[in-house]
Amino acid sequence: MLNRVLLIGRLTRDPEVRFFPSGNQKTIFSVAYNRNYKVRDSNEWKEETHYFDVETYGDLAERLGRNLSKGYQVLIEGRLAQQRWENSAGEKRSKVVIIADRVSIISKPMGMENKSNVEDDDIAIPNNEPEDLSTDDDIPF
Repeated sequence: MLNRVLLIGRLTRDPEVRFFPSGNQKTIFSVAYNRNYKVRDSNEWKEETHYFDVETYGDLAERLGRNLSKGYQVLIEGRLAQQRWENSAGEKRSKVVIIADRVSIISKPMGMENKSNVEDDDIAIPNNEPEDLSTDDDIPF
């Protein structure tokens, strides 16, 4: 089965870094994605904004926590994951988050264009690269 997400959005808040007892890191942030569409009946353009929670782990989490902040526009590559929990009232809850394995900077927030706190524009550290299954055999059709 395929579970792959590509999303361009802008960080709505600074990344939050959390540490596990093992010393590994988890970074959590949210991105906003704007969708523009034309209403058929009125030919009027509308915009709707969608918000997505994103999580990263390990080396990528450490680099993101150090280099990104609210307002950065990024390209996120990852997968969807459903998280489930029970709240204090005993009600079951769930949400879908993006687990990112690559984050590329598209643009910095206004006023930060000339500042260089970012190590490089592509701060991705790929996890579990897909295996190349291609062959050199000719296709018989």
